[in-house]
Amino acid sequence: MNHAVVLTAHGGPECLTYRPYPLATPGPGEVLLRQTAIGLNYIDVYARTGLYPLLVPPAVPGMEAAGVVEGLGPEVTGLAVGDRVAYVAGPGGACCERRVIAARHLVRLPETVSDEQAAAVMLKGLTAEFLLFRARPVKAGDTVLVHAAAGGVGLLLCQWANALGCTVIGTAGGSDKCALARRHGAHHVIDYREQDVAAEVLRLTGGAGVAVVYDGVGRDTFDTSIRSLAVFGHLVSFGQSSGPVAPFTTALLGTKSLTVTRPSLFHYIADTTRRDDMARRLFAAIADGTLQVAVGQRYTLADCAEAHRALEARRTTGATVLIP
Repeated sequence: MNHAVVLTAHGGPECLTYRPYPLATPGPGEVLLRQTAIGLNYIDVYARTGLYPLLVPPAVPGMEAAGVVEGLGPEVTGLAVGDRVAYVAGPGGACCERRVIAARHLVRLPETVSDEQAAAVMLKGLTAEFLLFRARPVKAGDTVLVHAAAGGVGLLLCQWANALGCTVIGTAGGSDKCALARRHGAHHVIDYREQDVAAEVLRLTGGAGVAVVYDGVGRDTFDTSIRSLAVFGHLVSFGQSSGPVAPFTTALLGTKSLTVTRPSLFHYIADTTRRDDMARRLFAAIADGTLQVAVGQRYTLADCAEAHRALEARRTTGATVLIP
């Protein structure tokens, strides 16, 4: 019997139920996938609450997972039964034991990447890739600020930016999370609970500010991000875990000739050739030790609602995976 987590209505974690779920037969261009590990991301919270109109209840949430191909529909090429694969694909459907999915979404996994690592890193790792190499490419010598540096994307950004020769300043809440960010490549970590982040950034940079801010927090950090930027600095706002950014005028940017972008991973991976290039760079960084994938929490798939509660309460560090 196949089981899945089903969102019965938009709302809190109590709207997620674990129950038997029908399994389709793969059609043209589709495969049957037995999932071994499923990633949990803040976008899943947005989808659950309805902040992002991604799911129409009843629906299965989840956007990334790893697994093994168990069956092939007609017209599938390049994959075989038994292949280890991973994916990130919207708008949902990942929180289940088995599923039918379009073959075009799947990326074959190298032996150097485990199923748990892949489930933990597909969405977050491809996000880190496009942030650092595409949305606002960094270069050696840049100083960058990473908010939520102890989170799943934050830990990857700290490691990767450090390896690229950047000076990395991170923010985190509490001594344990600050220490975790330091262990993963942040040269300086500011405890936002105890310190004025922008003032500390300016102190660390001799008053100059940073070239780039990577901000997945949103409302609570936007003003701090603007104050932390150097002249000609760039704010990459890629998430809103604290809520949407309040409206602002372009005059605010004119104070230091700043630029702001609000990119989406799904625009970058819509082109499968580009997606595969991004995945190759990500997997290579894992294989050569540039990136250590930190799985901070493991929950059973049946405990998905509790995993959502922990994520929203900021009780998590690194990545969270669900095990079917």
